[in-house]
Amino acid sequence: MTLYYRPIPVAHGRHALAGGWTRFSQVEILERGAAARVSDDIPADVLGRLTAPRPALAGLSLDRPRVMGIVNATPDSFSDGGAYDPVRHGQQLVQDGTDLLDIGGESTRPGAAEVPVADEIARIVPAIRALSGSAPVSVDTRKAPVAQAALEAGAAMVNDVSGFDFDPALAPLVAERQVPVCLMHAQGLPATMQDDPRYDDVLLDVYDALDARIRRAEAAGIPRARIVVDPGIGFGKTQAHNLAILRRISLYHGLGCAILLGVSRKRFIGTIGGADNPADRAPGTLALTLAAVAQGVQVHRVHDVRGLVQGLRLWQAVNDNEKAR
Repeated sequence: MTLYYRPIPVAHGRHALAGGWTRFSQVEILERGAAARVSDDIPADVLGRLTAPRPALAGLSLDRPRVMGIVNATPDSFSDGGAYDPVRHGQQLVQDGTDLLDIGGESTRPGAAEVPVADEIARIVPAIRALSGSAPVSVDTRKAPVAQAALEAGAAMVNDVSGFDFDPALAPLVAERQVPVCLMHAQGLPATMQDDPRYDDVLLDVYDALDARIRRAEAAGIPRARIVVDPGIGFGKTQAHNLAILRRISLYHGLGCAILLGVSRKRFIGTIGGADNPADRAPGTLALTLAAVAQGVQVHRVHDVRGLVQGLRLWQAVNDNEKAR
């Protein structure tokens, strides 16, 4: 049976997790059909993957948490579709302290329909051209022609919510252009992904699916050093699935890649926190973000950049043990 090793964060652990701010001494060993157990006996290859510093992402070092600000150039996003001018909004996010921008022209909310390639390109290219000089830009797309247009306009990274499942031409393009890519896990397409999603063990099933996506990307010529993984909170997952992943998200460091988390304004935050309006879910988003930061998650894709940056600064100040000595 396959064993999975989840680093257990602890304040003064022996090892730095992924070369970052979180430390650990022990791992939780997970196995399908068996009870979890804790051990400080970590195989050398596993320890190597868990401790190796992650390469810079679009020129940004990952030795501290990074904020990815969301720019929806769409009329139908679940949270803010059509509510702002994408260029002005991106400029505001840069002023608010975002490290990079994620610009997308196709909503992937539950029930969303596919957008024609030409429409998607028309929505995002002007914003990318206007904003790429202010911050590194990631293009949020599943489609190779859209990614190509975005890269030519100045984007420095591709964020594919399908994890290369949607368009077989996207992986070769990313390999050719030698840009980083985020591979997300999703069960099904946006139009149907929330229709009774099921897993044997969501934490481990998502791990295996991401591992398969990484191997497919490597086979296409994309080195692991340029791959970021996203467990896909809310994409073909129930509230219980989302919480199971968030409780043990440090498991995914075992894949040897940086981790991106996108929980911002998700529906389950409103359900648990009592916020029907997505715009009122910033406090819940911050709470989940800080819990993930404590588990070493490097990149956080959010709508409300200013409040999240403030929260991160306070979290870092409180946890800066070296300056307190």
